[in-house]
Amino acid sequence: EGPEQPSNASIAAMAKEHGLEYAYLPVVSGAITPEQVVEMAKLLKSMPQPILAFCRSGARSTFLYQLALQNS
Repeated sequence: EGPEQPSNASIAAMAKEHGLEYAYLPVVSGAITPEQVVEMAKLLKSMPQPILAFCRSGARSTFLYQLALQNS
């Protein structure tokens, strides 16, 4: 993401420390691929609920989530 946000490694470590499952699926605004949509749909089905997906503004996460739901 950016220098002001936590790194993938730090989030993964914190999730592990707290017994949470973690997946990393980076997407670029305006360039979400069909493969990323399929992967998100798989994660939505396989990960424990509730799921937290986030990005800086929430727009990419929300858009990817909506696409994944439509693809399911």
